[in-house]
Amino acid sequence: MLARSPKVLLLDEPTRGIDVGTKAEIYRLIRALAANGTTIITVSSELPELIGLSDRILIMHEGRVSGEVSATGADEEMLLSYCYGRDA
Repeated sequence: MLARSPKVLLLDEPTRGIDVGTKAEIYRLIRALAANGTTIITVSSELPELIGLSDRILIMHEGRVSGEVSATGADEEMLLSYCYGRDA
């Protein structure tokens, strides 16, 4: 699929169950795709992964967006508070 140069790429838990070395390679590939103009939407339960890969993070709680933050100022505690439906 990547050979088709997608404009948008949806990744669901892209590194679940993968060793550390392979994770680094996947992160490099995701960053390269984004730098070349591909929109990347990542769904992940790994908060450090989201913070490290994202420009913007939307958090959902009970089927609704409970928070939107810039990854630059985000930390795990803030994201978790939105995950549990509380304001950060």
